[in-house]
Amino acid sequence: MGTELLAPLDLAFWHLESDAHPMHLGALAVFAPAPGVGAGNVSELLGARAAAIPRLRMRVKDVLLPVGGAAWFVDKDFDVRRHIERVRVTGVESRDEEGFMAGATRLAGELMERPLERGLPPWQMYLVEGADGGPFAVLVKLHHALADGMRAVAIGAGIFDEIAPLAGRARSAASPRRPRAVPPRSWMPGPRQVAGLALGRIEDLGRAFGVGASMVRASRLDPRGAPALTASSSGTRRLVTADLDLAAVQRIRRAAGGTTNDVLLAVVAGALRRWMLERGEALPPEDPRALVPVSRRRPGQPAATGNKLSAYLLGLPVSEPDPWRRLRTVRTAMDRNKAAGPFRGAGAVAVLADQLPSLAHRFGAPIAGNAARMLFDVLVTSVPLPRSALSLGGCPLRAVYPMAPLARGQSLAVALSTYGGRVRVGLVADGKALPDLDRLAGCADDEVAHLLTLLPPP
Repeated sequence: MGTELLAPLDLAFWHLESDAHPMHLGALAVFAPAPGVGAGNVSELLGARAAAIPRLRMRVKDVLLPVGGAAWFVDKDFDVRRHIERVRVTGVESRDEEGFMAGATRLAGELMERPLERGLPPWQMYLVEGADGGPFAVLVKLHHALADGMRAVAIGAGIFDEIAPLAGRARSAASPRRPRAVPPRSWMPGPRQVAGLALGRIEDLGRAFGVGASMVRASRLDPRGAPALTASSSGTRRLVTADLDLAAVQRIRRAAGGTTNDVLLAVVAGALRRWMLERGEALPPEDPRALVPVSRRRPGQPAATGNKLSAYLLGLPVSEPDPWRRLRTVRTAMDRNKAAGPFRGAGAVAVLADQLPSLAHRFGAPIAGNAARMLFDVLVTSVPLPRSALSLGGCPLRAVYPMAPLARGQSLAVALSTYGGRVRVGLVADGKALPDLDRLAGCADDEVAHLLTLLPPP
């Protein structure tokens, strides 16, 4: 793999980073032990598999052209041992999974505070060990310039054990697809190609102009969202996890209509409402806004490098006391977003970023980062995982908790993934701004339970 320029959106993420606001994604993967497999075996396996992924051997360097740009270069001094570290959870004397999880999430939050070293390939893995013979975890950190959620899952697929394809997904060997004849192509574009490229560029610029205008209209010069979600950064991070019953969420979806994601967004809104009221905080005069990322990758499209993202803006109806009305409000708003498409509206900030020159990202990143608070209050993202059971060195994967970075001026980011019949929720917060983050996780579980009680009898 040779030199490759960072795409505009990747470059934006690269320059948005500061010491207090590291721009890496994360995931805490928890595994059950397997007979004869020790921490040393797992560490060696992680190193061997990570080193075999070409993208993980590359680092970012500035380039002369385009001005302000950067590119991926193979790290000639790459040493995978710099990127994999063994850490141990203290105070865990037994193989108790609950005790290990409490220590592992606390440690993961502390490790998420550390920015990745920019002179090296921008990723890190930590093997989190507990008592000998007990569960263990792997904390993965990938810079957002390296991958979005979908690309991170593809990289993870190269780390986990090989899995059999899902039933019905494999093409029958008896009916192979015939290769399509491709006529020879000249390296010089023809008149139609030139016209097509020009038309596409005009359409891109027109789309970016529309997004920019929507952002101006949607920006709040005097944001009046929830005070709990607004904080000057302390540079600290805290991770708290929640586990929601997927079967219960799907029962609610069948009764209410819409999508599973609609239900989960309504659960987040209900949990925030409960949490604010419990801590004696007045509900905000304006419902907080969530930025809901949307993948721009098409089904069946190869997992290309870099970020392929857009997003929707969603008002989280915390002021609505009725859970079913909250759910209907969320569903209506998301239906409206989907009808408009991921390339329109103020939430499609990534689309606008893709049209800006490299120099704008280099010098405009601090301004853009500080402006995030004017557009949204909290990030709520869903990361899809394979439905097949996964393992590492024969050790079964029990849970995966995704983690999203915090924007400047914000104290909470919510990430969700479905695996093993559960919805795994990763709450990343500023460690000093939200000391009661555990209670917010409990409120999410309470909200699902309350919605179940409101369902009509079967």
